[in-house]
Amino acid sequence: MSSSHTPTLSIIIPALNEARCIGATLDAISQLPGRVEMIVVDSGSDDDTREISSARGAKVITSGRGRGMQMHRGACVAKGSVLWFLHADTIVPADSIDVIVEALQDRQVVTGNFEVHFQGPGGAARFMTWLYPQLRGLGLCYGDSAIFVRREAYSRTGGFKSLPIFEDLDLLRELRKVGGIAHVPATVITSSRRFAGRSFLVTFTRWVIMQALYWLGVNPRRLGRFYAPVRTREN
Repeated sequence: MSSSHTPTLSIIIPALNEARCIGATLDAISQLPGRVEMIVVDSGSDDDTREISSARGAKVITSGRGRGMQMHRGACVAKGSVLWFLHADTIVPADSIDVIVEALQDRQVVTGNFEVHFQGPGGAARFMTWLYPQLRGLGLCYGDSAIFVRREAYSRTGGFKSLPIFEDLDLLRELRKVGGIAHVPATVITSSRRFAGRSFLVTFTRWVIMQALYWLGVNPRRLGRFYAPVRTREN
């Protein structure tokens, strides 16, 4: 697709001590055609996250901690008509821009996401890769799936809230009130590090319980007390 017909796309990546993986993520983004703005929202890294991001052409800004807060901060400074939220360990496919643009040709569509392949050893990554399409069938889409959204729809709904968990489900719930959600036929690759070095059964069970409590109306700020963040300093 000609870049003259491609909307400016702002890619927003929340980061905290992501030096080990953010370089590969930004390298993949840099290969995309068209008008792409890269924004890394750092929340106090004490490794080389900021330097690696700047060296690859990303605009690096600072925010308080919390993925929802960081992504909203990035959205507020972004210039694009389409906002694309990625995790720092997510590798995007070469045809990402084309599939996003095609999805948004339908004016009823305000947001969308990708297939997800979890990368990592063991059965946890394979299970999560299988599970995500099943969850999507139930209307559950998470930030791992590379959510994109029209800026006008994002602004209309108020954007990401500063929640410690389920900020992605909260936003998509609001976006469904103003338009449709598209699932594009392309796959992003993301890390299964949340399950590395710990009991998958315990981690998954805790996640299921918190998911159920969220849908029963428990405030995500209360649930966040039991949520172990991955993005801490890696020794």
